[in-house]
Amino acid sequence: MTDPAPAASVPPAHDPHDPFVRVRGAREHNLRGVDVDLPRDALVVVTGVSGSGKSSLAFGTIYAEAQRRYFESVAPYARRLIHQVGVPKVGEITGLPPAVALEQRRSAPTSRSSVGTVTTLSNSLRMLLSRAGTYPHDAGERLDSDAFSPNTAAGACPECHGLGTVHRVTERSLVPDPGLSIREGAIAAWPGAWQGKNLRDILDALGYDTDRPWRELPQRDRDWILFTDEQPVVTVHPVREADRIQRPYQGTYQSARRYVLHTFADSKSPALRARAERFLVSERCPVCDGRRLRPEALAVTFAGYDIARLAAMPLARLAEVLRPTADAPGDGVARTIARDLVARIEVLTELGLGYLGMDRATTTLSAGELQRLRLATQLRSGLFGVVYVLDEPSAGLHPADTVALLTVLERLIAAGNSLLVVEHDMDLVRRADWLVDVGPHAGERGGRILHSGPVPALRDVHESATRRFLFRTPPGAEAARRPRRPSAWLRLRGVTRHNLRDLDADVPLGVFTAVTGVSGSGKSTLISQVLAEALAEHLGTAAQAEETTADLTARQVAAVEGLSAVHRLVCVDQKPIGRTPRSNLATYTGLFDAVRKLFAATEEAKARGYTASRFSFNVAGGRCETCQGEGFVSVELLFLPGGYAPCTECHGSRYNPQTLEVTYRGASIADVLELTVDAAADFLADVPAAVRSLRTLRQVGLGYLRLGQPATELSGGEAQRVKLAAELQRATRRDRGHTLYLLDEPTTGLHPADTEVLMRQLSELVAAGNSVVVVEHDMDVVAAADWVIDLGPGGGDEGGRIVAAGTPAQVAAEPASRTAPYLAARLPDGKNPAAG
Repeated sequence: MTDPAPAASVPPAHDPHDPFVRVRGAREHNLRGVDVDLPRDALVVVTGVSGSGKSSLAFGTIYAEAQRRYFESVAPYARRLIHQVGVPKVGEITGLPPAVALEQRRSAPTSRSSVGTVTTLSNSLRMLLSRAGTYPHDAGERLDSDAFSPNTAAGACPECHGLGTVHRVTERSLVPDPGLSIREGAIAAWPGAWQGKNLRDILDALGYDTDRPWRELPQRDRDWILFTDEQPVVTVHPVREADRIQRPYQGTYQSARRYVLHTFADSKSPALRARAERFLVSERCPVCDGRRLRPEALAVTFAGYDIARLAAMPLARLAEVLRPTADAPGDGVARTIARDLVARIEVLTELGLGYLGMDRATTTLSAGELQRLRLATQLRSGLFGVVYVLDEPSAGLHPADTVALLTVLERLIAAGNSLLVVEHDMDLVRRADWLVDVGPHAGERGGRILHSGPVPALRDVHESATRRFLFRTPPGAEAARRPRRPSAWLRLRGVTRHNLRDLDADVPLGVFTAVTGVSGSGKSTLISQVLAEALAEHLGTAAQAEETTADLTARQVAAVEGLSAVHRLVCVDQKPIGRTPRSNLATYTGLFDAVRKLFAATEEAKARGYTASRFSFNVAGGRCETCQGEGFVSVELLFLPGGYAPCTECHGSRYNPQTLEVTYRGASIADVLELTVDAAADFLADVPAAVRSLRTLRQVGLGYLRLGQPATELSGGEAQRVKLAAELQRATRRDRGHTLYLLDEPTTGLHPADTEVLMRQLSELVAAGNSVVVVEHDMDVVAAADWVIDLGPGGGDEGGRIVAAGTPAQVAAEPASRTAPYLAARLPDGKNPAAG
């Protein structure tokens, strides 16, 4: 039964001279009645293996309690407008100041959200152009600043509505395989039936050859079929459909282009819209040339640049353009706005984000980049006496940028604030004023405070998994291993995308490759975009030579060699495995299918006529209809914000009583969903289909998660390992070898002990004849690689080049590489430049 929430609404009395935040009886999630004291006005780091209870302490308890107290101080009506974390399960907390949380949110608010809007820099830039811009001689009144925004009707380009791109269809997008005939389905964009008639029969009656390969049809015929406007059509001859003679068809012909555009714009079905979108090509708007604004706004300049060019500049370059105005004497409007912009940009540059442009969409940013943008905003807020609770601020940071991050964090403390940081980066952990280590393991085997005090004292806590990584001086055994030799190579030539300019890159196969470089150097562009797209195209439909050339041109790649050596591609990124609680560990891995079939095969289920669908909480019949299988219901209150509460009918089980009456080995379907992976491995040991899924989940260190744990509760690192487990599970059912695994920072959110588990799995994949390529900042991972590709030397315009490539030892010796000194520290006889 769930523990009751604390009833006290008045915080306990606190000695104002006590310098500690004191937590007593914390029971959130797996915390076991935790008592801990944390100093204020200090850098306090909370660490421990994944799932040990770190976030439950920092966010679920301390931040949640600070927010609850603030929440109770505001007017009842205002409470409805505030998102509330929830009431934590804790006895009492004393000495707690107001708190601000900077979490690793995984998605941007909207597709129009950008670096400029998140930081509010775009507001200041628009004001600068409006008040101090140079207007053309024939311009009328000065424009308002709601006119320099692509997100308003006054400023948006009328053609693309401020998006900068327009959608169109091409013959290539509508007909991906021109070697097929119409009868064989060459026009992939068309559904099987069209307005109740079979398309190919109608085209037959109109005189078109539907059995001839598409590429052999005359161009005028191809253009009419794909692109003609709506035209009345009357077939001359009867249309034969199956073995029945139908009347001549009379109606309006709708081309493939019109069908796709109409469906994408007007269809109420998300599935149909998504299908239509596959056949659309996004192009730069021909009216605004991708600059998103009306001509009147683009005619105004500052320092010789229009607002679109200023917003597209890397922030570091924009600061250079604004600095002469900011440093000019006087107190003019232009100087005031420019000084504010330069000061705010300098904070972002300190955090390693100077390579970003103000117009960069937040949907393209990593979670770490988003968090650092919000951190920079807090630095300029001028708040003091606040506890900042941060979730892995080093995520996505190259070791060279960690020192700069520490400088920024120290400035927050110097301003009179406290920092509570959940972190796994040992270089940052070493710099803590106070260390809290949670563990010793994950889930039910964790939730205890193993150490709370100065960092050196952890050396004596032998139960701690953090201890051996924090005080380890010699590199691990993996670093001394002789690198494997590549079995083949993927060779990319003339890659030009984003900041990659005519780049040649060789990626080895049959080995473990790490791609490194500072943030913004071009790693993800090269691997997760260009290489992944080239392989996906190769492994898709068998394309002809001219089609392949066209695709390479679209990707701005001159040539790709060696693709035939790869038979399968697996991309594992950091996106969530689901956006709603309906998606969970069991459903994502396919494990739940085996469980539902297991229950359907019981004698009780057979006697009642229950099939596997009866045991799905997504289908009417077996689920609880009160909560529609969610397990909780939305609660709307008159003077309080809406929230969620366990369903009063099923009490969170998701199923109706009749379904729960069917049991397997004494457990209902809801009971099985509450099992951890470790417990389920014993309970379902005689179910082969379940054993396979559970084994791979345990192999990647996720044995502590519950089978029914909602996707929304998983951290980024957990979600990525779930994806990897799902792919490993599929691989066991196929021929091993010749698979290329591309992973984007797989150690994000992982404690070094969890990273060791992950590395063992990746090493086994390579040993089985596969290839693994990771974009990675963890130098322990890079040191264990067989081959390293280092991009840089900087980010943005200062990056995009391969600075070094070779074995870890070879790259560590490259003087031009910013990665080299940090990599050298992980190799035998190395010294860590960040340890001081």
